[in-house]
Amino acid sequence: MLINLHVRNFALIEEADVDFAEGLNILTGETGAGKSLLIDAVNACLGGRIHSGCLRSGCEFAYVEMVFSLDPEKAEALQAMDISTEYDCIVISRKIYPSRSVHKINDETVTSARVRQVTSLLIDIHGQHEHQSLMKKEKHLEVLDQFGGEEMVRLRQVMSAAYTRFQKSKKELDRWGMDEESRRRELDFLQYEAEEIRNARLKESEKEELEVSFKRLSHAQRIQEALGEAYMLLAEGDSASEKISRAARELSSVTKYDTSLEELSGELMQIDDLMSSVTRELSDARDALAADPQELSRIGDRLDEIHHIESKYGGSFEEVMKALVSREARIEELTSFSEKQQLAEAEYKLARTELQQTADELSDARRAAIPPLRERLTEAIQELNFSHVDFDIRMEKLAEPASYGQDMTEFYISLNAGQEPQPLGRVASGGELSRIMLAIKAVLADKDEIPTLIFDEVDAGISGRTAQKVSEKLALIGRHRQVICITHLPQIAGMADAHYRIRKQETGGRTQTEIRRLAEEECVEELARLLGGARVTDTVYRNAREIKALAEETKKNL
Repeated sequence: MLINLHVRNFALIEEADVDFAEGLNILTGETGAGKSLLIDAVNACLGGRIHSGCLRSGCEFAYVEMVFSLDPEKAEALQAMDISTEYDCIVISRKIYPSRSVHKINDETVTSARVRQVTSLLIDIHGQHEHQSLMKKEKHLEVLDQFGGEEMVRLRQVMSAAYTRFQKSKKELDRWGMDEESRRRELDFLQYEAEEIRNARLKESEKEELEVSFKRLSHAQRIQEALGEAYMLLAEGDSASEKISRAARELSSVTKYDTSLEELSGELMQIDDLMSSVTRELSDARDALAADPQELSRIGDRLDEIHHIESKYGGSFEEVMKALVSREARIEELTSFSEKQQLAEAEYKLARTELQQTADELSDARRAAIPPLRERLTEAIQELNFSHVDFDIRMEKLAEPASYGQDMTEFYISLNAGQEPQPLGRVASGGELSRIMLAIKAVLADKDEIPTLIFDEVDAGISGRTAQKVSEKLALIGRHRQVICITHLPQIAGMADAHYRIRKQETGGRTQTEIRRLAEEECVEELARLLGGARVTDTVYRNAREIKALAEETKKNL
């Protein structure tokens, strides 16, 4: 369950630290005090979208942190998701900057999708407009399957896996769906391309080496001229080489008179040796290089062939080799086409049969779950102060199985005597849908494995006896799960196992929201405020005490 919520610099909330209790946690406060901000902060921490005004004015960042305690089953499930559950708890946080935000689970940075995946096991928020999801048939099927419990979950998983296998086998069969003429045409074309690549006999780095040779032969005359000129300057007539040689001999002849010249003489002799070596190499290079038009033409033709193959099959030697491998693999497939087509057909038929069998099994399980769910929901809806309830669950079979089965379920209801049940989305108002959603939550409380439920203003559009019934239903859910509920009604607030007041106040010229758990007498004072509005009289206080006492007595008898 959620044991702590810490919020800092989030809209009007400068800093709030709330420790939640087991059972029914009630949050009350004046309109505009910031109750919805608390839900916004929770949603943000759970990976939801954030609005531009969530960062408190003048602050560098906003921060929301939630600490959940874990039972052994939830800890095991999270460990299977590679989430650490040390000390049997988990910490979810989000730090929000003006242009980005950072999610963390136990101090490890994660994506918002990862946060939503993890927290979907821990908390469920029933927002102000969630009841509108009952307008969609898909939600009705979800409720039925959830009521079916672990067996229904298993069948849904088997169904999803069977559908995946079926889709894969169908795709594979489509792959072998060509006729003989198309197969032969594709095979001939692939064989031609593969043979063209093989005949080219490409070698790695061959193109680069040929390009170097082509450039050298293309400029052979210019290179020979440069080599000859360099040789003439170094070796012929009064050349640089001859002058260096004479300088070396002259200096060597006087080193016996001045030993300090020995090092300089040695350097000149090294230069003389180097010049002689360079001169010989220039001569050899000049003699070796000769223009060869035939070789130049051969290299040019080979480069054209390489460029053609590479441009046609990928642009590089590596890509051409990949193209050859892929074509040879496809040639092998098309050569044994008939056998593979038969195998694909057999696998498709088997997957189709398994899919249909699983869909039928899932349909049978759903039909079996409909009567008890109809009975439980009818009773739960009646308990929420509906004088007449005629509730039905109708299931129709789809033409083809889908990943969720071959059924579509729709809730039908009549809330007035003498009227035939109609589709729920057509006849129920927003307030009625909200109460029906609460009834569904109550029925699923012992089926649902999510430990914490948040109800954001579930009291919208109700009062009096209906409000009392809603409060009892919330208290009943609180026996099985932790419930956090925002309300304006004293009948609901009186049922609180833990009561928190949200109040807006001005400090130092700035408005901020404060959240605090109330002591027993403060709970009565808050109930009196909800009852009396601006003026709280002694009579209002007595009524508040009576509501609290009656609530405690009611909870004992639930």
